[in-house]
Amino acid sequence: MKKHWVMKTLSCATMFLSLAHTASADVTIDNCGTALTFEKPPERLVVHDMNMTDMAFALGLQDKIVGLTGITGWYKTSPDFDALRGDIPELAPKYPTVENLVAASPDLFFAGWYYGMKPGGDVTPDTLAPFGIKTMILTESCVHLHKNRPEASMDLLFDDVIRLGQVMDVAAKAKALVAGWKEQLAALKAKTANQPKRRVFLLDGPADAPFTAGKFAIPDAMIAAAGGENVTHDLDTSWGRTSWEAVAAANPEFLVLLDYQNGNGAADTFQFLKNHPLMAHNDAVKKGRWIGLRYEELTPGPANIEAVEKMAKAMHPDIF
Repeated sequence: MKKHWVMKTLSCATMFLSLAHTASADVTIDNCGTALTFEKPPERLVVHDMNMTDMAFALGLQDKIVGLTGITGWYKTSPDFDALRGDIPELAPKYPTVENLVAASPDLFFAGWYYGMKPGGDVTPDTLAPFGIKTMILTESCVHLHKNRPEASMDLLFDDVIRLGQVMDVAAKAKALVAGWKEQLAALKAKTANQPKRRVFLLDGPADAPFTAGKFAIPDAMIAAAGGENVTHDLDTSWGRTSWEAVAAANPEFLVLLDYQNGNGAADTFQFLKNHPLMAHNDAVKKGRWIGLRYEELTPGPANIEAVEKMAKAMHPDIF
């Protein structure tokens, strides 16, 4: 009788510990203002775009990634990216279809609005849910559905890496990465603190109406972190269009030009500005003060940190 009681007690204790472990395994993250819960870490991950793929690579998640989307259709990859990617297949060179994703049987899709998904489009969290696919949404892109968002800060990068780390059960690695990045940015801030803030304009290639970064896009925060101020900060969007008249009136002192490498290069864009009837007369163009940065350096991802340092050195050459 006593032995039976002891065994029963041990059995109950084991069951309690098992249930406690199961309960503690649940992870809930904020997903554009909606709670998204995972009962266990995803085993099969699909990632859209280079910037989000860089986040996953930085966390060492290659063994969980069953496919990428939106890479080769727009960008030229680097040897480092290719080495980290290895033999991970690309399911679609640009935006994926539901069929592309379902065929890979993922349990998580990491993407964003206008980063692999479009509001009202074929691929959304709602259209993927019936197939057992959860969607983690890039925070910067949430503004396309909810305008009541805070202005951009470097937390757009930090928080997404932390969220991905929590979901994929590598939270400690994510926290360590973010802590290191914060230290790097703090050192830059200390160095540029007493320097005048340069007026900075970002341009995404030649166009009749300039496509640039507003107050909700991470380049706005990156420019501030580098010791500048974004002349299109008042643009009430993440990425959007303004007018050449407004940019010329702001008279930027420094330019950040997207360098697509396999399309419009930054040098080509600068030549466009030199020939532009309004922009040819502003300080940045006349003095040739610009830097070319790649797409993944100007969308939320690990490459942001080095890009901030590049901008700071180019904007403040006297102190570096």
